[in-house]
Amino acid sequence: MNVREDTVSTDPWGRVDEDGTVYVRTADGERAVGSWQAGEAEEALAYFHRKYDELAGQVQLLEQRVKGTDLSPAQAESSIVKLREAVAEAHAVGDLAALTGRLDALTELVGKRREEVKQAREQARTEAKAVKERIVDEAERIADETTHWKSGGERLRQLVEEWKAAERADRVTEAALWKRLSAARTAFAKRRKAYFAGLDQQREGVRSTKERIVAEAEELAASTDWGATASAYRELMQRWKSAGRASREVEDELWNRFKAAQDQFFQARSAVFAERDASLAANASAKEELLAEAEKIVPVSDARGSRAALRGILERWEAVGPVPREQRDRLEGGLRKIDDAVRKAEEAEWKRSNPEARARAQSTVDQLRSSIAQLETRLAKAQAAGRAKDVKEAEEAIEARRSWLEEAERTLAEFS
Repeated sequence: MNVREDTVSTDPWGRVDEDGTVYVRTADGERAVGSWQAGEAEEALAYFHRKYDELAGQVQLLEQRVKGTDLSPAQAESSIVKLREAVAEAHAVGDLAALTGRLDALTELVGKRREEVKQAREQARTEAKAVKERIVDEAERIADETTHWKSGGERLRQLVEEWKAAERADRVTEAALWKRLSAARTAFAKRRKAYFAGLDQQREGVRSTKERIVAEAEELAASTDWGATASAYRELMQRWKSAGRASREVEDELWNRFKAAQDQFFQARSAVFAERDASLAANASAKEELLAEAEKIVPVSDARGSRAALRGILERWEAVGPVPREQRDRLEGGLRKIDDAVRKAEEAEWKRSNPEARARAQSTVDQLRSSIAQLETRLAKAQAAGRAKDVKEAEEAIEARRSWLEEAERTLAEFS
């Protein structure tokens, strides 16, 4: 044997005996960790110290990973178990108890980390449950209430994407909420399908109604009964508006047919009226001259003479005949204003010359004056007697009758 028999180790953590066996000192006593058959005891201890340093380096690296990275508790615990076994069976010389203590501390730290992760996971699941309950509640409202099918369908698709992006709740809650979300989407799809099926049926009815309207319009397109046919087209238009809407393609096709028939009639009518209006231009010129002659009557100073002059103008006016439509209202309106002025002058003249009306007006004035005189006498007596209530009533009655008297006197003055 090459190790000296008198070799005595002074290392606190191990020794090499005479036969070259290397021991490590532990709390439970010495444990053989290897054999050294050549060289000095210090070399043997140095070699097994390096083995210890390698093991301590692994413990330090694990400490750094646990404290400084997001190493999962499960991975950390697995690494601790492996290192704990390595320390317990280590062929190394050093403070193995210190390494075990560091691993114990790591185990405690990882336990706390596991609890924190568990709590964080529970918190995340609680928050995920709240988020997904909100998603499901909104989906169910859309399924039950909305009739905005396009925006409702788009929002449901967005809610599904929000669901996928959200954290996961616990499995039971996740399954129950997903079932509700799926049911809401299905209910919405059924309501939308039923709505459009009913809409298609309704639009089919509208199509039939409007086809009948178009058929009537096309039958009238060649009519020359201008007045009655124009009224008929107005009625058809009202029926068209009241019928509702068919599908876009049908609506456009039927409307084009309806408008084409209507345009054919009104264009033909406009052409006839234009030709007629051109032939009536001379009549308009004649009526312009008659209107200018009539305008000289106003202001009216002689009602009887003005009426006679206007009567002659009206006879010639009727004899001239019709005028173009765009001039008719202006000419007729101008002559009507002159007739109104003459009529008002006649009414004023009749009123002034009516003896019965004048007598009634005079009688009214006389009665009011007599009534006022009687009330003034009553007022004087009430004032003398100090009857305040009677005084007030008499004064109010006198004031009212004086107001009536002023109006009656103005009426009487018109007869003078």
